[in-house]
Amino acid sequence: MNQEFSTADLIDIAPDTPSCETQFRSFGRRTHFCGRARTVKCDRDNGLIKQLMNTNSDGEVLIIDGGGSLASALMGDLIAGAGAANGWAGAVIYGVIRDSSAIGLMDFGVKALGTNPRKSAKDCAGEVDIPVSFGNVTFRPGDYVYCDEDGVLVSETAIEPA
Repeated sequence: MNQEFSTADLIDIAPDTPSCETQFRSFGRRTHFCGRARTVKCDRDNGLIKQLMNTNSDGEVLIIDGGGSLASALMGDLIAGAGAANGWAGAVIYGVIRDSSAIGLMDFGVKALGTNPRKSAKDCAGEVDIPVSFGNVTFRPGDYVYCDEDGVLVSETAIEPA
């Protein structure tokens, strides 16, 4: 997918495109990223996230519904580094990360609510590739996700910049 886009321009092209209302912070050097969605729903447990980031990807975006918890990080530098090395475009995390300075040096995109140095459980509790909802939008596996400094868009079909 074309990485040169602006979510503001895309929503002007397709005004009915759902825009996530959650106010995320950006981490990682990749401020613009897009790809097909994969999803994880988990509660203070990043075992499934680690498994997915350690698999090969064709530039997908991992959408993580952590319930908005600020209690423990769902991604750190090792998991983000694995995602970058395996071809993932980035992650959108309805939760927090840790190791933000190290992630900030990576060619990887991360949107998250903030940071917390506390580790998560690693029991692989949760669900993968199911519809998840936050910020007044639903992300389904295979949807197209577009992220930049202005926000996160999700669409069933690709939106091509003008």
